[in-house]
Order: sequence, then C-alpha cells, then structure tokens
Amino acid sequence: MVSKGMRRVLKLLSKRSELELKKRVSESRKNLENLASLIELPEDAIREDIEIKGIKAAWINIPQSENDQIIYYLHGGGYMEGSIRTHQDLAMRIGKASRAKVLLIDYSLAPEKPYPAALNDSVEGYKWLIKDQKISPSKIIIAGDSAGGGLTLATLMKLRDLAITLPAAGICLSPWTDLLMTGNSIGTKSQVDISLKVWDLYFMASLYMQKNDPKDPYISPLYGDFQGLPPLYIQVGNSEIILNDSTRVAERAKEANVEVILDIWDNMIHVFQAFADWASEGKEAINKLGEFARSKFR
Repeated sequence: MVSKGMRRVLKLLSKRSELELKKRVSESRKNLENLASLIELPEDAIREDIEIKGIKAAWINIPQSENDQIIYYLHGGGYMEGSIRTHQDLAMRIGKASRAKVLLIDYSLAPEKPYPAALNDSVEGYKWLIKDQKISPSKIIIAGDSAGGGLTLATLMKLRDLAITLPAAGICLSPWTDLLMTGNSIGTKSQVDISLKVWDLYFMASLYMQKNDPKDPYISPLYGDFQGLPPLYIQVGNSEIILNDSTRVAERAKEANVEVILDIWDNMIHVFQAFADWASEGKEAINKLGEFARSKFR
C-alpha cells in the first residue's frame, strides 16, 4: 500500500498541467543531451548503432576488449531522461577497464512509456544477447547508474523469476532502489548533496510508476527477493541523499547469501564516476569496477 504522504505527493504532482509537465521533461532531457555533447568518444572507441526488436541500441568496441565479454549497460536519468548518447562515455570507460565490449540500449522512458516498459526493454536486450548473439551468460555483466542501477537489479530479479540463466554479475553505480524514498539519508544528506533533490526524485518516480505500487520489487528492488542473484558490486558516494538505497540493498543481498561488495566513497556525489575526465576519484572507481568485472567473467 502507498503511504498517505506518498499519495499526497502524487496528488500534488497530478495537478501540474500536461503542458507544464511536457515542458519540464523536454527541457530536462535537452539539458542533459547538451551536457553530453561536450564529451566525445575517443577515436579508438568505435560505436555501431543497431536495433534490437524495435529498441535502439549501440555497440561500443574498445581496443584490447575481449569480444566475447560484454558489459550490458543501462543508463541513468530517473527513468525520464538519458540515452545512449548521454552515457556512452561512462559506459565506454567501464568497458575499457573491464576489457569488454559494451552494449547500451535506449530503453523506454516515462512519461510516454512508464513502468514496466523500461524493464521489458532491458530484459529483451539481455535475451537478444544470449539467444540471438549466442553469448554465454557467464560472459555478460549487467551494469547501470542511478535509475539504471535500480533497473539492473530489477532486471536480474525478473530474469531469475523467468528462469532465464543469469549473467556473471551486476554492477550498480549510485543505484536508485527505493522509489518511496524512505532511507534516512534522504534527510541527513539533503544539505550536502548538490546533485539530487528530493522533489525531483518524487517527480520522476511519479512519472515512472504511475498508479503502480512503489514497493513492487521490479520498481523498487530494495523490497525484492535477492535469493539466487549473481555477485553484486555497488559503488556510492557518502554525500548522496540516496546513499541508503545502496546500504540497505547490500544488507538485503547479504541476508540472502548473495556475494556483494558495498564500496562507499567519502565526499563523493551521485554517479561521480561520470566525471572521470576531471576527477581522479572517478578514474580510480572505474578501475575498481574493471577489476571486479574481469574477476567475474568466466
């Protein structure tokens, strides 16, 4: 059941005019795309645009990568924005550190296509890898940041529930796993988190989940069953309002006897790895992700 507080939030958000909503979403998407346009892939990284059952996707081939090792990357953006273009650099860096090819998809976004469209797309992408491309699940790692980190966990749970062979591991960067925003860090970190605001999270959550239960594990993996999931590596900054989304997921995973690494970075912001060009912490974190990935590919 949705709490009274959450129902109040959803009611307030529903009063926004459709025009205002479309304008806010459009402007936010445009701003993110413009920011991403400042970063180009290096010349030795080759992008190949493809389509997977109607879903736009792209391979990124990196020198020294093992062609049979795949990072299947799910971008962040609050389920409302983000694309292959906005996250190709971050995904490429993780792939390079992992010595793996990268597959990104433009999964469906809210409000045009709310839950469960994004989850359905991510599952289709994985099925395409193992069935159409004949890639062994042991050579695939699903990774994602923010909403994409939450979607990574939801996808792993969905694949398990569908009795589809799971990948070698999951990697989550600052995952958004609780769309009810019940973690203590929502309040305790609100004055130090310069990148995320609670109201924006409620806004994006309302667009994505619509009238669905926010405690649905495929929406908020925190409330799901972690039994049988593959090894997980979670990186998060301790200045994030959703810090407890990571800490609580790690606790749930450990309780289910899932191998999990919780890597908390002091004074780091949400998805700080995206700023590896400017911040040494981002480079170091990505190198650690690569070490983990290489140890899990079989």
